[in-house]
Amino acid sequence: MKVIELDMYQALGVAVIMLLLGRLLVGKIAFLRKYCIPAPVVGGLVFAIFHVIMRSAGILEFNFDTTLQSVFMTAFFCSVGYMASFGELKKGGIGVIKYLALAVVMCCIQDVVGGFGAKLFGLDGKLGLTMGSIALVGGHGNAGSFGPFLEDLGVANATTVAVAAATYGLIAGCVIGGPIAVSKIRKFNLKSQGLNLHGTQGSETLEVSVDPDTGALDKDNLMNAAIYIVVGIGLGTVVSLLLNRFVTLPGYIGSMIVGAIIRNVQVARRIEIPMAEMSALGNICLSLFLGLAMINLKLWQLVRLALPMIVILLVQTVIMYFYASFVVFNVMGRNYDAANLASGFCGFGMGATPNAIANMQAITNEFGPAPVPFVIVSLVGGLFIDFFNSAVITAFTNFL
Repeated sequence: MKVIELDMYQALGVAVIMLLLGRLLVGKIAFLRKYCIPAPVVGGLVFAIFHVIMRSAGILEFNFDTTLQSVFMTAFFCSVGYMASFGELKKGGIGVIKYLALAVVMCCIQDVVGGFGAKLFGLDGKLGLTMGSIALVGGHGNAGSFGPFLEDLGVANATTVAVAAATYGLIAGCVIGGPIAVSKIRKFNLKSQGLNLHGTQGSETLEVSVDPDTGALDKDNLMNAAIYIVVGIGLGTVVSLLLNRFVTLPGYIGSMIVGAIIRNVQVARRIEIPMAEMSALGNICLSLFLGLAMINLKLWQLVRLALPMIVILLVQTVIMYFYASFVVFNVMGRNYDAANLASGFCGFGMGATPNAIANMQAITNEFGPAPVPFVIVSLVGGLFIDFFNSAVITAFTNFL
């Protein structure tokens, strides 16, 4: 069998081609759009299936240089760190704090189920974490980053299992989220209040500054955003080295911490950071990172793990259903907003924040607006939970 070695530039080229294919397929296939399956995941999965067919037939196998995967991963999580403005936490009031606490508890539950569930099957408990909050609350971003981290600790196939579990979670989170909200709304005859964060009618929107003539992002702001990310990555390596003297952490954690510190220092100094451009660069890095992670999937390594994965992930789904339906709904107020928050919780608790938003949009389109839940889910799912989830995963990794 011929083995083809591709360097980091060639690997990136293949990843981009698969990303474009994924975008094409998502645009053509309603099922993929409905469940918000990321284009890099779709395209990468196509390549992974092609790869396993070629290898099984004894024709060829690919080996990719993964250097750039680590670079894009760190850059993405650094941009996530810059999103964590603690001033934003105040906007959602006590609801954000309660929702975040519920999410942190779910991270712990998922890691207990995953870690000890794996042990019941005679597997490494750390491998079970890839079927816990790494893939579920964390999504494909954490799956692709913590996978190599666990593999460096000697956990074989961690990345492959994590990405597969994250893909399952995307679908499961959408499937159970809508029915939970609809059942609560109908059972308790809940009505939309249409209130914003200040208790008045109407929703709140985030305005992004763009060029008034072209509508394009400002090039100077784009450069400044890139500088912030590079500085965050550079300083983050030092922070990671210091932290790793006391506890084992993924390499990107330092960059996230530095990004959050710089953001909040600049906010205190009333200096604006180009957040729109920061988000755009972060999303680009995420897409390229996921593309590289997906083309490196080795599906043939999943065969012996199929039964443990199916059992553990089904248990996770059942737990999420009851937790969102009875715990999240009750804690968040047992009203229309709480029903939407329960639906959104399934979205990002099993998949990703876009899934949560999609869940709630489907509900609000049918039953009326719910501005506050959208803000709460965006803040918790898009900003704060990544920090807490990383801490929970790290604690369980060291424990197991």
